[in-house]
Amino acid sequence: MTAERVNPPALSPPAGFSHAVVATGSRLVFLAGQTALGADGTITGATLPEQFARALDNLLTALRAAGGTPADLARVTVYATDVAGYRAHAAELGRIWRRAAGRDYPAMAVVEVVRLWDEQALVELDGVAVLP
Repeated sequence: MTAERVNPPALSPPAGFSHAVVATGSRLVFLAGQTALGADGTITGATLPEQFARALDNLLTALRAAGGTPADLARVTVYATDVAGYRAHAAELGRIWRRAAGRDYPAMAVVEVVRLWDEQALVELDGVAVLP
């Protein structure tokens, strides 16, 4: 895939995301929402950063199984049960993202939700990747 990150100077500077991603490739991979579910089917981690790290790892595991890499992500949506808490942990979540996925940020959105499928889940990530 080739990905051009577009961040127009007329918009506020992005931090941890790109305003737009122009992706060229031949295969689309739609990644289902991933929470901090462990292999045993239970939520792991008590804090938002712990759950975010596991949910991101789960998302990247699915992506790699489909033949992709973090650089192939064109779009990620984060569903959080507490956006204020997400903002409070933004620096730490950014470090977790960079460690796992690098600095080629996809277009992203954070959406507050009342709850997720698993009641103990604090965060869920889904995405779209474009593979060569």
